[in-house]
Amino acid sequence: MGERIEIDVAGDAVEAYLTGSGPGVLVCMDAIGLRPRLEEMADEVASWGHTVLVPNLFHRAGRADDLAPAGDLTAPGAREEFFAGAMQRLGAYTPAQAVADGHAGVAALRAHGVDGPVGVVGYCMGAAVAVRAASAMPDDVAACGGFHGGGLVTDAPESPHRTLATARARFAFGHADQDSAMPPEAVATLGETLDGLGLAHVNEVYEGAPHGYSMADTSVYDEAATRRHFTTLHELYADLRA
Repeated sequence: MGERIEIDVAGDAVEAYLTGSGPGVLVCMDAIGLRPRLEEMADEVASWGHTVLVPNLFHRAGRADDLAPAGDLTAPGAREEFFAGAMQRLGAYTPAQAVADGHAGVAALRAHGVDGPVGVVGYCMGAAVAVRAASAMPDDVAACGGFHGGGLVTDAPESPHRTLATARARFAFGHADQDSAMPPEAVATLGETLDGLGLAHVNEVYEGAPHGYSMADTSVYDEAATRRHFTTLHELYADLRA
């Protein structure tokens, strides 16, 4: 449905996938990167009546196709082998870079004709990017989703949950069950933070769903959890389409 384009991020030409028309949605990728699976997911959201943009958040490390997995991540052990090398990119991705990428993504949506409030959604590492975007751009971001996110609650001063005081969006989170990157106490803290700030939200754990459950090109794909997350996301963005 869509096409690969280039957007401007601090003067750099960055790859992104653009699809659909209507109210804008910025998709913040998982740590595997911009690839056909994320484009398929963007097309699904676009089919609801949205303009959807998926940037290559690892543009500082290289082009999307150069960073993409060389093999089949549904094969036994292949996903784990890929992440053994990819974790360095993830560790080098800073909160400041995430905020800059969020601003650039929303600006690119505006440049492609999107007016009014937008939605953001993130997967894995992208959930934190989405939260930072909602917090940094409260006048732009009206709805924020995060699914099988990692590191949304940490002890660091710049933890994503600590940025939420400036947000005004509606939030929906679908956490992976028994996820070491978002243990039960972190899920509870996130919910308490959202409650304390009076932010409308859904904060659920998908029982039996592993980290990365929405990624059909990997060995951890869970079809039921993926359908559930799309239903939640569709409802989250309903006001954008009203």
